[in-house]
Formats: sequence, C-alpha cells, structure tokens
Amino acid sequence: MAHLVPGIQNAAAQEVNLDNAGEKPYLCEECGYRAAYKSTLFVHMRSHTGERPYKCDQCDYSAQRKSILDKHLAKHTGEKPYKCDQCDYSATKKYYLDQHLASHTGEKPYMCGECGYRATQKSHLSQHLRNHTGEKPYKCDQCDYSAAWKSSLNKHMRTHTGEKPYKCDQCDYSAARKSHLDDHLAKHSGKKPYKCGECGYRATVKLTLYRHMKTHMGKKP
Repeated sequence: MAHLVPGIQNAAAQEVNLDNAGEKPYLCEECGYRAAYKSTLFVHMRSHTGERPYKCDQCDYSAQRKSILDKHLAKHTGEKPYKCDQCDYSATKKYYLDQHLASHTGEKPYMCGECGYRATQKSHLSQHLRNHTGEKPYKCDQCDYSAAWKSSLNKHMRTHTGEKPYKCDQCDYSAARKSHLDDHLAKHSGKKPYKCGECGYRATVKLTLYRHMKTHMGKKP
C-alpha cells in the first residue's frame, strides 16, 4: 500500500509525492515489478495477460500501449518525425536516429574483447561475435544449412525457391545473387577486372581466372 502524506487527500497528488520520493509501492505479484503509479502497474500487467487494447485501423496490429501504436502507425503514414540536424536523414523512431548519428560522430562504443573490432551499434557487435563463436542461429527449414546472418539464410533459400531477383537490363538473364549479376554484366561491357599475376591474362569472372591459374600450376583447367 502507498504511504499517506498528511494534509494531502488527493490520490494523484499523493502519487506525485511518492514518485518524487523514489517510492514504488505498487507491486506486481507475478514477477516482483514495482511501480510508483497504479496506472503504470496496470499497463505492466498487460505483459502477463497479453492484453493489447490499442488496435491499428489499417492492419491487424495491436499494442499494449498507445505510444507503441503511434510508432507503428508511422509505418502506414510514412511520417518520420525524428530528423538529423546534420543531413536529410529522418526516422520513424528515435532509436534509429541515434544509430544514424553515430555515422556523423564516428563514435564506436561497442568493442569486441577478442580482436578489438569496434561497432557503432550493439547489434553489429553481436553479429560480429559470431565470427569468433561460430554460432549460426538462422536455420533452413528445408535442409541442414545454417547461417550466422539472416541475410545469408535469405540468399540460401533462393536455392530452394528458384527466386532470381537480380535482373539484367540488357537481356533476359537473372540471378539469385547480385555478385552473379555483376559477373554477367561484365560480358556485356567487355570489362575484365580479374587479372592473372603470372602472365597478365584477364577474365570477366573470378571463376574463369581460377581455371586459368591451374594452367600455371600444371593442372588441367
């Protein structure tokens, strides 16, 4: 129970007084969470009940808090209220703006204890650490393949779906990966970026150069 403050009868005023004093008299019996306000505890209880009273009128999304729904609605409206004061970048959430600002300051507060790698975002450091741990949390549900990054799993899934999103604008060729399209485009441009260090032979794709190198090693290409 909240402690009564002599001379103050208004419940809201008593809650303000308790908050200023740092007291949190409202206890969640499920997890031990404490709150200074009864209304705050009421909102917290939704994390246990699963109640999401705030509904989006444009999709099936619902939220526990109005502030969370407001952020979601920005996805529909395209509104990006958080503006960078150094460039034209804007974001739907302050969190994204804070991450972007690091690109201007050059600050990289997150450091790898294994190799000294530094990152602007904690999520980037977490991804980097998988290089050391070998963790591959992204699993293919159609074979035994697993990946350290979701983007790698997405590329792998195209081997199952046959999807080839990268289209050549000069012919009907399409590829599952951008690097494959880049190699193909070199055939149209005549560009040969891969050079043999032994004889100066040049190739449009890395695989062709690799086959050529075998001739220097005495192997059949």
